[in-house]
Amino acid sequence: MQIRIRRGWEIPEAHATPEAVVMARRSLLGAGAGLLAGTGAAQAQWLSPSRLFQAPVKEQPRKPLAAARNARFVAGRDITEEIHATTYNNYYEFGTSKSIVAPAQALVLEPWTVRIEGMVANPRTVGLEELLKQVTLEERVYRFRCVEAWAMTVPWVGFPMAELLRIAEPQAGAKYVVFSTLADEKIMPGIREGFYPFPYTEGLTLAEAANELAFMAVGMYGKTLPPQNGAPFRFITPWKYGFKQAKSIVKISFTDKRPVGFWEALQAEEYGFWANVNPAVPHPRWSQARERLLGSGEMVPTQIWNGYGTFVADLYKGLEKERLFA
Repeated sequence: MQIRIRRGWEIPEAHATPEAVVMARRSLLGAGAGLLAGTGAAQAQWLSPSRLFQAPVKEQPRKPLAAARNARFVAGRDITEEIHATTYNNYYEFGTSKSIVAPAQALVLEPWTVRIEGMVANPRTVGLEELLKQVTLEERVYRFRCVEAWAMTVPWVGFPMAELLRIAEPQAGAKYVVFSTLADEKIMPGIREGFYPFPYTEGLTLAEAANELAFMAVGMYGKTLPPQNGAPFRFITPWKYGFKQAKSIVKISFTDKRPVGFWEALQAEEYGFWANVNPAVPHPRWSQARERLLGSGEMVPTQIWNGYGTFVADLYKGLEKERLFA
């Protein structure tokens, strides 16, 4: 497999603003300062996906979700405006740019089933609707840090991953949980390219999965997830880089062997198994010391463990010789 390594003068795509967004912002500025002084809701309406991408985008309807906010988890930052969190997305199955809102609408969200298999008491396929009857939804506001050095703060709706472990009943010898995502070449143009090792998979140790921060998300901003953000079912581990957090999950496997994730399989020297956030450990092609906040564009210092060390640092005691942060 041919792997392309950027030269030193090249920047990652994440550091370039998409052309459609630049043109939309230029139109916005040309509309006058009075509009810029409007409320956040008015600006969000102006910055619709159709305007951002200079073409009509018929988005799938999203259902409201009733979920109380869990006050234990405080992000320490303002919540990112929804328009920014839902229009700047990595989802390689639908394309390598950040502007994949339109093609992602082809995702068929109902019915949705999840296969639970491997080292479990009862391998089975379960409908997402049935799975959700066994848990209580809550809202958690988490910081989200991409390995590409951009960040956002999102109110996710879902349930603790520990509840998923309870439902799955892993066997005593299981050590890891592996999440596999949908790979449908009929609706996902990225699958047809043949270069990437789809389906996208990522894994955690069972100790990480049982940590109180680990979260299975079915919604954001009080509604079901939009396709481009991994609808209808994804997971969130906010102390890790975003590439660890698989979208549109269709299979959950339990194993005693450490899995190799999608990006680790492609470029192991750049993307390791642990992928915990650490500003002192640079990516081979860029610094991780600072991050760009979606919406404002402000550059702020990155925090080790993405600011969640009190919850997770103890998970890694005794693993200091492991490559924990890349």
